[in-house]
Amino acid sequence: MSFGWRSQAAAWLAASFLLLSACSGDKAVTVPPSEINETATPEASPTPSPEPTPPPYTAPLTGIGRENEAANRPIAVMVNNFSAARPQSGLTNADVVWEVLAEGGITRLVAVFQSTDALADTIGPIRSNRAYLIDIADSYGAVMVHAGGSPEAYSILKKQGKPYLDEITNAGSYYWRSKERKAPHNLYSNLEKMREGADKKGYDKDKQSPTYPFSEAGAAGAAAEKATDIAITFLMQDYEVTYTYDEAAGLYKRSINGEPHIDLNNNQQLAAANVIVFEAGHKTLDNVGRLAVDLESGGSGYLFQGGKKEDIEWLRSEDGMVRFTKDGQEVSFLPGKTYIHVVPNRPALAEHVSWNESQPAS
Repeated sequence: MSFGWRSQAAAWLAASFLLLSACSGDKAVTVPPSEINETATPEASPTPSPEPTPPPYTAPLTGIGRENEAANRPIAVMVNNFSAARPQSGLTNADVVWEVLAEGGITRLVAVFQSTDALADTIGPIRSNRAYLIDIADSYGAVMVHAGGSPEAYSILKKQGKPYLDEITNAGSYYWRSKERKAPHNLYSNLEKMREGADKKGYDKDKQSPTYPFSEAGAAGAAAEKATDIAITFLMQDYEVTYTYDEAAGLYKRSINGEPHIDLNNNQQLAAANVIVFEAGHKTLDNVGRLAVDLESGGSGYLFQGGKKEDIEWLRSEDGMVRFTKDGQEVSFLPGKTYIHVVPNRPALAEHVSWNESQPAS
């Protein structure tokens, strides 16, 4: 009885298999269970990532890409660098910063603003003008911002019709005094007020900024000398500017007398992709110690970028700019901010600057 039931079940399964084979056609193939799902499905080729599109514009004094054109006329601010004026405000927004001697061995900063959009950020403390500071600002076609000036500076500003905003004589309403510091180290403004003042005086706001050459490789070749730590002195032995190269950021970070030089607005340490030191003739004009600085004759300099140092020359070009060359060709800057230092040519340049394992500047 049990055997007969099993025979019937086997016969029924066989008939069912034949029926299914007939319905599927003559070409039906039975796939062994062990081969099911063993054939790999071809993987789709990964879609290559599109190359990033570079920004359509480049800032003329930093070489940094922008989505909108940096078309503003440069503004050059005479910034106080006396110890009581530090830390200053707004320097991290400057495209280029110059450091030059003033009276008594103290230096003054000329901060050139062209591409920043931080119009409301405080800038200062702001101090007086000098003839050679006018020379620097004028080389950028900049509107000058200052508070007072030497007799020679005022003579140049007025007789030559230079564009300037002087807190003392013609633009006091575009400045304010901070209660946090004592005069004369407490005078401030911002780019919004400066541009408003320049417009009010009818200064050409569409004047094109000059440009520097930039490249991702810069000018420091493979054979350039290593220079990750730089020390600069001007006249006073108790004032030393140093830069330490941050390889990760690709920037030289600035200190004064061993302390980070910061921006009071954001507590960031000042830093630059390019650091230049060049020598120029200095002459004392009077018993006050006012100086004449020769920014016409050219001379020797050093360019520090990417942790390396190159010997360069500086000259006053036909467009009025101080430009920097090597082997007769203008050197390329790395995209970013540039800090330029002018030291006396007596003693020689090498006596004012040292780097890495060399002796401290003296």
